[in-house]
Amino acid sequence: MALTPELSQQTKSKEIVGVTLMSETVDNWSQIQTFQAKPNDLLICTYPKSGTTWIQEIVDMIEQNGDVEKCRRDIIQHRHPFIEWAWPPQPSGVDKANEMPSPRVLKTHLPTQLLPPSFWTSNCKFLYVARNAKDCMVSYYHFYRMSKRLPDPGSWDEYFETFINGKVIWGSWFDHVREWWEIRDRYQILFLFYEDMKRDPKHEIQKVMQFMGKNLDEAVLDKIVQETSFERMKENPMTNRSTVPRSVMDQSISPFMRKGTVGDWKNHFTVAQNERFDAIYKQKMEGTSINFCMEL
Repeated sequence: MALTPELSQQTKSKEIVGVTLMSETVDNWSQIQTFQAKPNDLLICTYPKSGTTWIQEIVDMIEQNGDVEKCRRDIIQHRHPFIEWAWPPQPSGVDKANEMPSPRVLKTHLPTQLLPPSFWTSNCKFLYVARNAKDCMVSYYHFYRMSKRLPDPGSWDEYFETFINGKVIWGSWFDHVREWWEIRDRYQILFLFYEDMKRDPKHEIQKVMQFMGKNLDEAVLDKIVQETSFERMKENPMTNRSTVPRSVMDQSISPFMRKGTVGDWKNHFTVAQNERFDAIYKQKMEGTSINFCMEL
């Protein structure tokens, strides 16, 4: 497959095989593609705004046996290297991962076809979290508004078109979720739903714990549930991105941890947009067995 970058109108993004990515990621593509995964790596995989920080904190709490102080050793974005992250002159995500001792927990938003090939050949574990497309779209819109590193989303109506056409950074939600879902039985993949995590966090955290090969007692599990609640994480400077400069993320426009609910899409979609979205969803996800909950 020829991975030749195509420049988009906006200098902040470029395309690789039809997937829009940040320019710096594409400029660092050869380093990303030659990254060497290890068999004991755990890769957290999500489409943006699907509960990534939440699952990262859950994994870290499990890894640290529920020790809150150990989880405060650094901000979350430094604990789990972000494979495709590149922002010269800072060290890239690959550089950070290469410096990290095993076993490593890593993070990506890449769709399956763009993941470094070594992940597929090294038999490592993948933890995928999917969130319903409508809430994901809304959350991503507000993230686009406050992130200075992403292109301007324009109005909600303009962004709606960009999203359904898969021209947002990290590409189409439909392709991303569908492709990860379809390979879930071929690799060591634990596929979770954001809505299930909201409905019964303890049950889903238990699944993650077993997947990681850990056995923590009930009291520790309850503590992890408590410490990884949206309210706790929103107040936690290690997870709420409050340390990120305003020139990178302007949280006065929209907080990084905004609502964390299921069903907020109803406050944004018009009736016409909802009907159109449902028709597009049906067409793009036809033939897949995946089912999403749109409200709790």
